[in-house]
Amino acid sequence: MKLTIAQDSLCTSLGVVGRLASGRSTLPVLANVLLQATDEGLLRLSATDLELGVTCTVNCQVETPGAISVPARTLADLIATFPREPVCLNLNKPNLSLEVTSGSSKASLKGVSAEEFPPLPNLEESPCLQVPAGEFKAVVQRVVFAASSDQSRPILNGVLIVAEERALTLAAADGFRLSESKIFLESPVAEPKRCVVPARSMVELAHVATDTGYLTISLPAKCGQIVFRLPGIELVSQLIEGSFPDYQPIVPQKYTTRLTVSTALLLKASRQAEIFARQNGKMARLVVKSGQVEVIGQSEETGLTSSKVDASIEGGNLEIGFNVLYLREALGAIRTPTVTLEATTSTSPGVFRPAGEEGFLHVLMPLHLSE
Repeated sequence: MKLTIAQDSLCTSLGVVGRLASGRSTLPVLANVLLQATDEGLLRLSATDLELGVTCTVNCQVETPGAISVPARTLADLIATFPREPVCLNLNKPNLSLEVTSGSSKASLKGVSAEEFPPLPNLEESPCLQVPAGEFKAVVQRVVFAASSDQSRPILNGVLIVAEERALTLAAADGFRLSESKIFLESPVAEPKRCVVPARSMVELAHVATDTGYLTISLPAKCGQIVFRLPGIELVSQLIEGSFPDYQPIVPQKYTTRLTVSTALLLKASRQAEIFARQNGKMARLVVKSGQVEVIGQSEETGLTSSKVDASIEGGNLEIGFNVLYLREALGAIRTPTVTLEATTSTSPGVFRPAGEEGFLHVLMPLHLSE
């Protein structure tokens, strides 16, 4: 293998795949990046943790095709120190080392045969769904934080993806909260699809996704994997087996109190309450009355704080308590200037929605209010 590639292109590509290469694995090769130079003038960089794999393809000048696996972090740190000049990569086959040259700088990295790198999936083409990458990234960020980290219920460690009719729906829940967001499609889905993707895979996808262009989603039949393709990037993730709980029954369809309030001001008040509430069961108390919502955080050890925010209120007064961390994360996922909260009693779920925008809701279970 021998090729020449632009330093910034190589550096960017290593940044994409390097996040998956972990030195903490019991398999040392998983800390490596696989480099494959092709006859088509392409360099493919791949990394995997056996659950998730990512491949980045970049143009280069290939003199001799070939492949080798080298430590990802070492190569990335090395390339980052090079000037913005062409970088030459040359495989020394007898020594299984990668000679790296740029200007007056030279280095030699000990490598591992490409055959020892875990095999990358070779998936058959399947029906695809194409959506704007930036919109999909925003939807992922609105739901993924609600996924559970409790390993006793693996199905809740993932994000549900449902493609049917004219909508692509993503949802995540942990038993205490639920986040659902939709992308409305221009044309109906040819074949309904439903799967659960590990939350970590969705986080990595959101990290590499751009705000422009399109994302292609493929779900090959009966292989237990899903493929996400962006320009120059392919991410393949294992799916979580099992049925995601039917969450529709827990979404309240009626309310007796509905308030509309500034998202930024309510978020600020929640952050203030969190300073005290984190020492008292993490509860923020919301008191809704007289055209205001008062957010209270209290701790026997630290004291009490309260902030009042003007609100437009429909229905009766309400007092309800939420986990302040969950409340802050829910408000942080809302992009509109104002947010609505719908609730019935202090013991029923609260539903947060961005005012004037369809396609997103967040259901938050209340905490018990002590007398």
